[in-house]
Amino acid sequence: MAAANAIKTSWADDVDELETPKGEDYVDENGIRTTVEYSINDEGKKVKITRKIKRVLQKAVVDHSVAERKTWAKFGQEKGNKPGPDRATTTVGENVYLKLSPGNKSSEPEQTAEQSVKANLAKAGAGKVVCRLCKGDHFTAKCPYKDSLSGLDGADTPPAGLDDTGTPAESAAAAPAASTGGKYVPPSMRGGGRGPGEAMGRPGGSRDDLPTLRVTNISEDTQEDDLRDLFGGFGRVARVYVGRDRETRAGKGFAFVSFEDKAAAQKAMEKMHGRGYDNLILNVQWSQPREQR
Repeated sequence: MAAANAIKTSWADDVDELETPKGEDYVDENGIRTTVEYSINDEGKKVKITRKIKRVLQKAVVDHSVAERKTWAKFGQEKGNKPGPDRATTTVGENVYLKLSPGNKSSEPEQTAEQSVKANLAKAGAGKVVCRLCKGDHFTAKCPYKDSLSGLDGADTPPAGLDDTGTPAESAAAAPAASTGGKYVPPSMRGGGRGPGEAMGRPGGSRDDLPTLRVTNISEDTQEDDLRDLFGGFGRVARVYVGRDRETRAGKGFAFVSFEDKAAAQKAMEKMHGRGYDNLILNVQWSQPREQR
């Protein structure tokens, strides 16, 4: 009964639904091309699509060989067609411009003057550049710690008159009275019993005349920087020497700490003598020859 009572549509309505209006294509007075199309979307509805295209003629200056190549006659399946690309078979992309600069070399950064000098020294077999103050990989004149570590350039040698065991070293044999054979003899080794000359930059003697403390009963793992940090709170430390074994380089349990000010050295001895450090009791005394100990 429901199917019998359904409204019957005319055959003309079915034909109208099947027929689709024809598209339109025209160009107006402004040169704009309008294209109208009709289609059915995914939902089964009839939709109208309108496209407007405006062509603008652009002139570009190209190389003569490029302009001449565009006028060549086509061959193959394109033989007889007009010059230029065919939109049906060719897709024209955007122009990609290549810029060449005269300085377009490798992207590696140029070496600085210091790096070039190091490279030249390495090629000449001069060895590695090592700072005398902080032992870094740079020149001593450009050391960033030269103001605070100015007294470390002689820290690897014990104070004068003391060997690596802490005992006074034996005096050297007497030098000849005069040079023979035309060889140069330093003033300190010439006759007359004159010793080493005085330092130019320090009045009253060389750096070995600084007030020096002898620190004993330290562990074999103690380093120069550890003692510098430990005694640096009492005054400016000129240098630190730790006695080590020549073969194993292990500490021998003693060290020498030189101050620039005697009052600072006296204060450090009073405060640090008998103090515990690294599970040991420090013994701090003035550095003296063996006969006076």
